[in-house]
Amino acid sequence: MSQATLFMLVLLAIAIMAKNQSLLVAVAFLLVIKWVGLGDKLFPLLQTKGINIGVTVITIAVLTPIVTGEIGFKQLGEAVRSPYAWVALAAGIMVALIAASGLDLLKEDPHITTALVFGTILAVALFNGVAVGPLIGAGIAYLMMQMIQFFSKLGG
Repeated sequence: MSQATLFMLVLLAIAIMAKNQSLLVAVAFLLVIKWVGLGDKLFPLLQTKGINIGVTVITIAVLTPIVTGEIGFKQLGEAVRSPYAWVALAAGIMVALIAASGLDLLKEDPHITTALVFGTILAVALFNGVAVGPLIGAGIAYLMMQMIQFFSKLGG
């Protein structure tokens, strides 16, 4: 049994113990792909396009209430009258901008990717987090790295 398979089985056990369906499905899906012999073809695609595919799926979920008619211009007009809606709008803008920087970081630094993925796995498995963490986490890490560089230049 390879180290990769053993690691995935440990993650599967964590998912079961933590009762985390997202992690359970993800690990099982990847193990099945590996065991049926499709890994050589699918893993590179998932690794390079997986984040984009995931963002697309999340975007579809967010837009579904619009296409079903649950959210329309009337609801949008009512929402912007609320101060909380303006906070949500600003937060949405900030998160999207932070995530864009994180996407670049994930592409450029595989060591950071490993730490972020492990952090996300821990958050999903142990704290009922949601696995959007690597992208947002990378953006936050990028911002923190920029701040560290800025302040280290000031001090040095």
